[in-house]
Amino acid sequence: MIPKRNNFKSINMTRAKFTCTGVTKSKHWQADKGFLYAATFIAVTSGSEENKSFFEASPNGQITLSTVKEDVFEPGKNYYIDFTPAE
Repeated sequence: MIPKRNNFKSINMTRAKFTCTGVTKSKHWQADKGFLYAATFIAVTSGSEENKSFFEASPNGQITLSTVKEDVFEPGKNYYIDFTPAE
């Protein structure tokens, strides 16, 4: 059953904008699982008015995220990252 719209709690979310700086391929720690693809991201600093606004709110940051799928993230491309508390 899907709850009615008025039953949803207000969500406290923070949005950041990051650039993928690279993706590295490594063997999965379980050999039968294949490979991991670690993408590294840094906070945007310039390049557009929107990026300048994000830079003013979050001027520094780095994230590394590993996936088991290839070609999920593209170096040089910008991504929005939403932080929402897990409850």
